[in-house]
Amino acid sequence: MSTFWSIWISVIVLGTVFGCWWLLLATRKSQTTDTETDKTVGHSFDGIEEYDNPLPKWWFYLFVATCIFALGYLALYPGLGNFKGLLGWTSTNQWEAEVQQADARYGELYAKFGDTPVPQLAENDDAMRMGQRLFANNCSVCHGSAGRGSLGFPNLTDDDWLYGGDPDSILTTLHQGRNGNMPAKGTMPNMTNEQVDQVVNFVLSYSGREKDAEAARQGKEVYAQACVACHGPEGKGNQALGAPDLTDNTWLYGSTYDWIRETVVNGRQNQMPAQGGRLSDDQIQILAAYVYSLSN
Repeated sequence: MSTFWSIWISVIVLGTVFGCWWLLLATRKSQTTDTETDKTVGHSFDGIEEYDNPLPKWWFYLFVATCIFALGYLALYPGLGNFKGLLGWTSTNQWEAEVQQADARYGELYAKFGDTPVPQLAENDDAMRMGQRLFANNCSVCHGSAGRGSLGFPNLTDDDWLYGGDPDSILTTLHQGRNGNMPAKGTMPNMTNEQVDQVVNFVLSYSGREKDAEAARQGKEVYAQACVACHGPEGKGNQALGAPDLTDNTWLYGSTYDWIRETVVNGRQNQMPAQGGRLSDDQIQILAAYVYSLSN
């Protein structure tokens, strides 16, 4: 944050606190007595009038205490621009401290499973209960609580895997993450709209769903130029690249003509964030076993 904005924010925050304090004291001094009177502020609504009486003392002192608390809080914690507070607190260092406490408390529980092979670990009920909680906290927001995925997020309960569903592939995915990239119009950026229609019909012909048989026949040549490098000559995909199999009924972004056309024209970019650094190696081992168990 620049010095200007730091000063600007500090002035607004402190001005608000001291302004409230001044308003309390100014209105308090304007009262000549703390006793109730029949004097009103001079207006009424539906026959209801507001009496011009001072605040009760306990209420007044509560407001004053609130202002004092606010100043104390701003002195100890960040809230005045670039001033970090006398305690040096940040949300990051608090999170790191809580993670260290959790590691110290639960680390031994995870460690006893860290050296167990994934297939064997997937048969351990205690490990799977831990894995389910790790999955719920770190994976369910994208893949769903049951691991069935949604549009753009793979289903982890079937046997169709973009990068492989064996233990080593799952561990690599969790540790390093994945960056999926389907370039717009594949490797043929000058593809015309007619050629887009042809290649979409050709892809649909793998499952006998082409809308135009002649367009599908012509699309084979377009496919060979634009798509074969990733998806292979038979459309079976390539797990080394994360290129999906186009011949089955599993589609990450929809299998209708319109969905496939949008994929071809605009491409797709997707990311599976790396869990290495966020989770310990032992936690990733347990999580991998849980993911493995969903489809095995």
